[in-house]
Amino acid sequence: MSMRRTLRPMPLARLLTRVAVAGGLLSLVLLIPVAKTEPEQKVDGRVVRQAAATLAAPDLTARITELGEGFDGRVGIAVRDLKEGWTTNFDGDAPYPQQSVSKLWVALAVLDAVDRGRLALQDTVTIRPDDLSVFHQPIRARVVGAGAYAATIRQLLSGAISQSDNTANDVLLNAVGGRAVVQAAVNARQLAGITASPSERDMQTETAGLEWRREYSFAHSFWDDRDKLPLEFRRVSLDEYLAHPPDAASPNGMVNALDRLHAGRLLGPQSTQLLLQLMVEAETGPSRLKAGLPPGWTLAHKTGTGQVLGPVATGFNDVGVITAPDGHAYAVAVMIAQTRTSIETREQVMVEVARAIVAHHDREAARPA
Repeated sequence: MSMRRTLRPMPLARLLTRVAVAGGLLSLVLLIPVAKTEPEQKVDGRVVRQAAATLAAPDLTARITELGEGFDGRVGIAVRDLKEGWTTNFDGDAPYPQQSVSKLWVALAVLDAVDRGRLALQDTVTIRPDDLSVFHQPIRARVVGAGAYAATIRQLLSGAISQSDNTANDVLLNAVGGRAVVQAAVNARQLAGITASPSERDMQTETAGLEWRREYSFAHSFWDDRDKLPLEFRRVSLDEYLAHPPDAASPNGMVNALDRLHAGRLLGPQSTQLLLQLMVEAETGPSRLKAGLPPGWTLAHKTGTGQVLGPVATGFNDVGVITAPDGHAYAVAVMIAQTRTSIETREQVMVEVARAIVAHHDREAARPA
C-alpha cells in the first residue's frame, strides 16, 4: 500500500522570513559590489609562541607570571624551549637596559668579521693607558704595569665575555669599527629588540652625568667626581638613561637571539662554538641563574650590572642558555631595569626562574612516552 505524505503548509511568518532573507541575500549579490579582500595579515610569532607555552607549559607560565608580578621593581622575564619552540614571558617585549649583556653583540660583530676574513683571532691589538675604560677591567693591571699590553682578539673576547672586562669590550668595539658596525651585524640577522651599546666608558659617564676624563680609568676618580654632583642632577641623568636606554633590549628579543646563536644561525660553526664556550666560562654572576641549577645542568650566559643611586639599582641582568643533562636546552633572560630591593632579592628572582625551568623540565621528562 502506497502512502502519501501530507504536506503541511509552512507558517506564514516563517515563509515570509525565508523569502525576505533569500531576497535580501540575492539583492546583496546582484546589487552590491564585492568588497576588495583585505591583505592577509601575518601572524605574530611572539603571540603564537606565548599561546603554545600556555598550552605546553602552563606550570612554567604561571610561575614566571607569579615571579614577575611579585617582584618589587621593574623586571622582564622570557624563557624559550629551544626544542619545542614556545616562549613564555613576563613583560617580554618592553625595552630594558642591557649593561654588560651588550658585550655579546660586540663579540657577534667581531666573530662575524673573523668569519669573513676581515679579522683573525690571532691578530693583536696594543692597549695603552689612554684606551682603558671604567669600572671592572682586569686587563688594566697588565696595561699599567708595562705601560702597554698587546692582546690577541681571542684574548680580548675571553676578557669581554668570560670576565666582563670593560676595556676588552671597548677595544674590540673600536677594532671592529664602532657601534654602527655592531648594530649593522645585529640588523643583518634581523635580531629585533636588540640595540648595540655605546662604549662602556661613554655610556657609564653619561649615565652618571659626567664627561669622560682619562683619570676615570684609575683609582676612584670616577666615584669621587660622581659623588660631588648634586643628587638631583644625578637622578635626572639616571632617569634619562632608564627612560631611553642607549643599550636597550627586550627579554623576548634576547631569547630569540640566544635561540639562533645556539642553533648556529648567527655565526659560522667555529665562531658559534667559541662564543658559547666563552659564555660557559663566564666568571660573573655565580649567585644568579647558575645558583638555581642542580648538578649536571650547564649554563652559557652573560650578566650585566648597572649603576646605583642611593637605594635604586639599575640594569641587573642575566641571560643565557640552560641545558639539561639530557641535552634539552632553554634560552632565558631575566632583566631588572630598576628596583630598590637588595642584591640578594634580585639574585633570588633569577634563582627562582632557573628552578622553575628545571622543575618544568623534570615534570615533562617524567611523563609516560
